[in-house]
Amino acid sequence: MAYLLSFGIVAALFLASISLYRYGNIPRQHILVTLSVLTAWCFSFLIVFTIPLDVTSTLYRQCVEEHRPTPAPNVTNTSAATVAPPPQCQEPWGMVPASVFPNLWRIIYWSSQFLTWLIMPLMQSYLKAGDFTVKGKLKSALIENAIYYGSYLFICGVLLIYIAVKGESLDWQKLKAIASSASNTWGLFLLILLLGYALVEVPRSLWNNAKPGFALQYAYFKAAKLSTEKAEAEEHVDDILESLQGLSRVIPNNHELRPCLETILRKVPIELQERASRNFARTGGSGMGATSSTILPSEKALVRIHKQVIKSLQTLQRTEALWSVQVQTVLHLEDVAKNIHSSDRRFKSEFPRQRTQLERICYSATLQWYWECLLKAPFLKTMCVLTATMSAMVVWSELTFFSRHPVLSIFANVIYVAKESYDFFTIEVFSMVVLCYFFYCTYSTILRIRFLNLYYLAPHHQTNEHSLIFSGMLLCRLTPPMCLNFLGLIHMDTHIIPNRIMETVYTQIMGHMDVIGIISNGFNIYFPMCMLAFCLATWFSLGSRALNALGFQQFLQNETIATELVQEGKDLIAREKRRRQRAEEAMARRRDFNRTDQVLGSDYLSKYRSGGPSGLASSRTPADGLLRDGDSSFDYAAVASSSALGVPRSLSEEINDRFGVSTQVQVGFRDPDYETETDGRIVGPPPRGLFDDV
Repeated sequence: MAYLLSFGIVAALFLASISLYRYGNIPRQHILVTLSVLTAWCFSFLIVFTIPLDVTSTLYRQCVEEHRPTPAPNVTNTSAATVAPPPQCQEPWGMVPASVFPNLWRIIYWSSQFLTWLIMPLMQSYLKAGDFTVKGKLKSALIENAIYYGSYLFICGVLLIYIAVKGESLDWQKLKAIASSASNTWGLFLLILLLGYALVEVPRSLWNNAKPGFALQYAYFKAAKLSTEKAEAEEHVDDILESLQGLSRVIPNNHELRPCLETILRKVPIELQERASRNFARTGGSGMGATSSTILPSEKALVRIHKQVIKSLQTLQRTEALWSVQVQTVLHLEDVAKNIHSSDRRFKSEFPRQRTQLERICYSATLQWYWECLLKAPFLKTMCVLTATMSAMVVWSELTFFSRHPVLSIFANVIYVAKESYDFFTIEVFSMVVLCYFFYCTYSTILRIRFLNLYYLAPHHQTNEHSLIFSGMLLCRLTPPMCLNFLGLIHMDTHIIPNRIMETVYTQIMGHMDVIGIISNGFNIYFPMCMLAFCLATWFSLGSRALNALGFQQFLQNETIATELVQEGKDLIAREKRRRQRAEEAMARRRDFNRTDQVLGSDYLSKYRSGGPSGLASSRTPADGLLRDGDSSFDYAAVASSSALGVPRSLSEEINDRFGVSTQVQVGFRDPDYETETDGRIVGPPPRGLFDDV
């Protein structure tokens, strides 16, 4: 009967792999980043899928204990394995041997904690370090994490002193319980903040997405904000590259610091370097980011500017990726608005993407029209009502789960009623539904969240390694306290509601802060009640109003700044549409020219290309500056083949299409006073992954 556990393991691995493929760029990532993120996501999903099996197994053991007949005094004790289970207790689906769950939870929990508190922070700091050797990067990563974890060690020391003063004896098991409980307490604090936002925002976003007009206005607003962020990121990159331009003119080719400078330049696209050179020549080295000093910089200065280059390019990649995704969203919403009153009931897109034969059969234009224009809005409104009801149940249960008599928690009452009839199937389904809703609310907030404009998750392989590692860290820290909170809501955590239902194996392995009363009897019970305050703040948009008052533009209806940004977004999308239309026209002209070339024959056209009297070749070649005779190196035909047809571009393709063809050539800024080898170009291996500078 252990097939459900096997199915859960396979499902967790499948979901983690699909998510990593969707958001990450596996061929360009380092193998260590891919494996660590995959493990973190897989273990987080597996905890959610396995908790219902642990719940039903615990209830089954309790049923067996309650209905086991008392042996007669003159009957010798028999082993538990030879005693048949009572007829009232039917073995639940997914029942596994008693020794499986303890070993499984120990492996999953401590492996994920080792990843989230030790390995992944070091990897993240290593990627951000500006040093030029493995030893230097590791040293910087250790110093950064030592400072970061110093506060945690100080808190742990204070707690240990407090326990010692109380006269409590400490052994290895209690130390492990304190470590796991401290991590779970930190995760519970962040979990309540996220749930307080998501329990209101998830139903509200479903309702707003059911209104095409509102969704389109909000999409215009986000496009305007992203365009501003993208322009600021480009200016910041230009300033840093001008500073790098000045350093490249100061450091000679034969200097010992030149390889370090070339390591920095190897990360910059060619077109960005050339644009920085033109700006440096135009301003005469007096730009904001330029440096006119002739003093050779130190290695520490190069490390500092290397770190700035990594951070600025990361921000530029983020804005470019989110801008491309937002443009696709706006264009789709505009297509829906145009097709909603269509008489032929076939969905037509202004910029259609190339679809496979299977897509055209299973999801035809007619089916797409019925879904997008007729069925999607009622479906989203129905989901809004269901999720709002579930959110109200969660908030009520969080406020009342500590009440033992009477039992006020809705989730605890459902489990208790199902337990009375030993309906294990209902318990498994109900637990999975509630956990999946917790899962969706928490993780959807993580997917949309942006910390310090650095970490994000963008689909179509456009998420960088820093953001993937950060998301894996958050999942590993939030999943265990989320499941503990659920077990508290259904009164299966004996440290919160004792002597009601037998304790699960999960809570036995996690441990509790029983040795510190202020946490076990105070924080873990009463802090979840603060969720109501966070939900009310989200309902009245207090955070958005506060940010708007501080100058951070938020989408608030009937606000002048929001209306102006919506109009700015419309203008930006109109400009993007004109660019795509020009790209499609150029691609059509190129296609017509190639078709004519095939019909007339290459031999016939060759004499005209070599200066024939009729000038046929020149008449066939578009002279509009888009493809051949212009100064711009932007290949609109190549972009049209991917973006105009709807094929999602990766992050590197987006950067390359805008700024350059490749970052695999190590290019130094050209100095008019000297020439480097091979005309200033030094070919080197492409930077890739964790050890790209080695």
